Formats: sequence, structure tokens, C-alpha cells
Amino acid sequence: MTDLGDLGPLAQLRAGRLTRRLVQLMVGLWFFGSALGMIIGSGLGQGPWDVFHYGVAQHVPLTIGTVSILTGTLLLLLWIPLAEKPGIATVLNVVVVGVAIDVTLFLLPPDPPLAGRIALLVGGILLNGLGSAMYIGCRLGTGPRDGLMTGISRKTGWSFRTVRTGIELTALAVGWLLGGIVGIGTVLYALLIGPLTQAFLPRWTVDLAPGPARTEPSDG
Repeated sequence: MTDLGDLGPLAQLRAGRLTRRLVQLMVGLWFFGSALGMIIGSGLGQGPWDVFHYGVAQHVPLTIGTVSILTGTLLLLLWIPLAEKPGIATVLNVVVVGVAIDVTLFLLPPDPPLAGRIALLVGGILLNGLGSAMYIGCRLGTGPRDGLMTGISRKTGWSFRTVRTGIELTALAVGWLLGGIVGIGTVLYALLIGPLTQAFLPRWTVDLAPGPARTEPSDG
């Protein structure tokens, strides 16, 4: 499997099967954002970053999706000193996920019964794992939060696990202090999202011919 992680955005686009990868990217990002909206709408807890987004949204006249977009944009600025290379998925991740969160929350009933809330939580976690695998598997760049993790890890020599845990615990703590919802959904998301994404990833990783990716120079 060709590794496109160190290539710039133009080289990633030239690596082949672009139509398939772009469609998969957009569907995967929409699934990812819709899933976050379902988890938030369940009221049973949120993933660490959404605890932060929800907490911030309690103090500013902005939707949760808008806070997510602004947070992703600010995180991209931190990529500059870390020398991370964005891809088309990086930019689309910021916008599409935030819009999908707001659309999903708008469409959900305001106060579902407990059975409905449980269904939203479980379905949201499953859909989030699928969406994650789809957008990662198209190999068109990482999201702004993942890029922050890999950049800090490369600069410091700390493991991905250590860096990711530190970043997400910080987002969780700040979000909780601001009024974000921490609950059973937070725990289930933390425990299940990694294994679910890993399980879906082989099916959705696009196999690319090695030629274009090896001959195109890095442009980022």
C-alpha cells in the first residue's frame, strides 16, 4: 500500500483513482459529522473535542458546528510551526464536519425518549467509526486535530498515544469546565472509536498504483 502521508496536496491528488477517493472523502466526512451530531443529540455524553465545542457554544452566540469550524481553522494555524503538510481532506474536514453537525442537530427531535437517545448514541458511534475509516482511507490528508498530534509527536519524539491522550484530555477538561456534557457516551466513544475505525479501515482504504505517488515530487 502506497503511503501518501509525506506528500503534499498536489502529489496526493495525482496518486490515482481521484474520483473514487473524492466521493469517498465527501461521504466519509459527512458521515463523520452527522455521527457527531447524533452523539451530541443523544444527550448522553460527547467525544472529547465535542465536549469542548459544546462548552464553548454555551458562552458565545454560535452553533456547535460553527465552533467546530473555527476550532479546526485555529488548529491549522498551529500546523505552520510544526511543518505539517495539509491535503484537500484537511480543509474539507474543517468545513464539512461542522456543517454536518449543525444539519443533523437541526433535523433531530429536540427531546427524544431514552430508547431514542440510546439509539442515537450507539448509531452515532458506529457511523463515526465508518466515516473515520472512509475519510482516512481515501488518503487525501489528515484532519486538523490528527495533524496537530502527528506534528507534535514528530517534533518532541513523544509517542502518538501520549500526544493524542494529552491533547484530548485537555480538550475534554476545558470543555467540561465550560459546560460540555461528559457521560457514558464519552466513555463509550473513547473505548470504541479506535477499534471500530480499525475494523472498517481495510475495506475503505483505496489501493493506489505506486507509480504516480513515487515519481511526483512533494509540493507541500
